[in-house]
Amino acid sequence: MKCEQAREQLPDYLADGLDPEERSELEEHFAGCASCREEAAAWTRLGELTAEEPSPALRARFEAMLEAYEEGLGRRAREQRTSGGSAVPGWLRGWWPQRPALQFACSVGFLIVGLGAGHLLTARGAADGQLSQLREEVHNMREMVALSLMQQQSASERLRGVNWSYRVDRPDSEVLAALLRTVKYDPSVDVRLAAADALRQFSQYPAVRQGLVEALGRQKSPLVQIALIDLLVDIRDRRAAGALRQLGADTSLEYVVRERVEQGLEKLGMGEKSWAR
Repeated sequence: MKCEQAREQLPDYLADGLDPEERSELEEHFAGCASCREEAAAWTRLGELTAEEPSPALRARFEAMLEAYEEGLGRRAREQRTSGGSAVPGWLRGWWPQRPALQFACSVGFLIVGLGAGHLLTARGAADGQLSQLREEVHNMREMVALSLMQQQSASERLRGVNWSYRVDRPDSEVLAALLRTVKYDPSVDVRLAAADALRQFSQYPAVRQGLVEALGRQKSPLVQIALIDLLVDIRDRRAAGALRQLGADTSLEYVVRERVEQGLEKLGMGEKSWAR
């Protein structure tokens, strides 16, 4: 196996989507190729990465520091009022040198401390930037795996790809388009049902709402029809009324679906029973 083939199979390997023979062949390649083995290990670690949460101790320290800071501000304001608004705060006058030369030396010292603190903050900012980049790579990897699986011939693999979309919190247009294609055209009823349910989490996107309306008119399975009707009604998309009426006008429509159409129109405030008879 070549490295290029190994990289193509890597998403399926990470999603546990390879058959035993393919998985064995790929792992055999990893054993003899350090580069591919390290790449697979890196993606595995990225997939296991979780967002860091502040510990209770850190929160307690922060609140204590905030309380001390507010107390210090109040004390300084009182001292300034007492001292008549002196240029040097009262808490500082006690040890601030009176000779100009010493004052200059202290100022230089404060400048050095400030530069050092700035360097530390810059280093922390760089670390935060690296963490953000790492999370973005995880996000892109999850999208890649979901898209790859949804294009497989096996219905179980396509279903796995739909389930992977739940891990994508900020889907791009390609992921949304893949889910909409799945709910419209996938030959498996189970996969179409799963795709409809997955699109619920992205129903705030106008393209998804419009795609769901279009998908309803293409369905022949009563199960998928009912699932889409319920979804469109739940997200309160009034544009769905036309699609519901058109579906209800189909004389071959199952009674249970026709009944759900009528209920959906009533919930949308557009109930019309004349066509249902």
